Amino acid sequence: MNNLTENKMAYRPIGRLMITMALPTMSSMLVQALYNIVDSIFIARSGAEALAALSLAFPVQILMIAMGAGTSVGVNSLLSRRLGEKRRSEAESVATNGLFLAGAMWILFALSGFLFSPLFFKLFTVDASIATMGVVYVRICTMASLGIFTQFISERIMQATGDTIRPMITQMSGAIINIILDPIMIFGLLGFPKMGIAGAALATVIGQTFGMLLGLFFLHRNTDHVTVKLKNIKPSLPVIKEIYRVGFPAIIMQSIGSLMTVGMNTILITFSTIAVSVFGVYFRLQSFIFMPVFGITIAMIPIVGFNYGARNPQRISKAVKTATFMAFGIMAAGLIVFQMIPEVLLRWFDATDEMMAVGIKALRIISYHFPLAAIAIVLSSSFQAMGKGFLSLILSIVRQLGVLLPFAYLLSRIGGLDAIWFTFIISEVVSITMASVMYARVYNTKIKVLEPVHKLNRK
Repeated sequence: MNNLTENKMAYRPIGRLMITMALPTMSSMLVQALYNIVDSIFIARSGAEALAALSLAFPVQILMIAMGAGTSVGVNSLLSRRLGEKRRSEAESVATNGLFLAGAMWILFALSGFLFSPLFFKLFTVDASIATMGVVYVRICTMASLGIFTQFISERIMQATGDTIRPMITQMSGAIINIILDPIMIFGLLGFPKMGIAGAALATVIGQTFGMLLGLFFLHRNTDHVTVKLKNIKPSLPVIKEIYRVGFPAIIMQSIGSLMTVGMNTILITFSTIAVSVFGVYFRLQSFIFMPVFGITIAMIPIVGFNYGARNPQRISKAVKTATFMAFGIMAAGLIVFQMIPEVLLRWFDATDEMMAVGIKALRIISYHFPLAAIAIVLSSSFQAMGKGFLSLILSIVRQLGVLLPFAYLLSRIGGLDAIWFTFIISEVVSITMASVMYARVYNTKIKVLEPVHKLNRK
């Protein structure tokens, strides 16, 4: 068996491969979503001001995730393509440069969080208590962010080689530690001081740091496809540029989510702080539905990337179709849950009667866009896998800045608070239409015309 076929992404049946790679990732993403929800539930029980502070801090967290996840998408895509092209030494250079970038992102956010978080909260609230709690939370999360960035990169390096078990263990371990520490540090249990929202931030970064250490340990031990040693970390500008050819559009795409959240909070705050809290609660609840879908796309990206590098169009198409089917099923189940028991979901966050009145309508209306989002997310991720990250960026800009925010503002003026939630459906219809047209073009011009490497070598 040659080096190409030794990798399971080259020969294993796509359906079985997708399931075996996606299930561990989906499991770890579900635990990650659970920790986000539990974190908010505990903070809600420490006071309405704390929940509002967490909701206002959410764009900063989205931005951190955007940087880490976007960079790691670039690493994943490039590394899997290099492995598919049988260029191991270049794949190892991609991995070590990814770890270098994790350290660079930590320094950037640590300085920015310490210096600018007070100014950030002054833009959105005049409540000194909310602003103070928000600053404490953001400073802790940003100044100790080496864990989250390194964990992102180490997990994607392993996933690019087809290893999904170790990344699952890494992510689940960090999230479980966070869940365990949350009530202890927030409410002061087992001899710990009662730290409130600061305790939630500390629990988060401790879990992330543990995940980082475990991820680095696995990278050091797993040398089947790439060898990664910290002493070999040496920045290479050509490699970094190639990582960000896919990674930068992914960063911008996810950062747009932060801008969208800031814009939505600005619109919603004109109605009430309850509306802002409902929006924050929705994002944490929907993560329980979306995270498994992202787990599917994380499994799909190396499969598509590897077979794009190996020039196998049939396996690329099969992987995209299989991922779409799986994602649609999960989103349909999420739609049913949000329609049937929204009041149960809101009670997890100690929702008041006023919050219930706003939240039940919001959850039911917004959730109609879930099945449409499944298709758009898979198609967008397939572009990233093939190095076409700019297409994903266009989709995100149009959906969130070109459609969602303008329509949210317009409908808020025309129909009030309840009308705002319909903008999610409108934006998703536009997104899936664009994604389908883009994928058809990519398929006809880039995928269908691929020829296997052995045929090219004979020409």
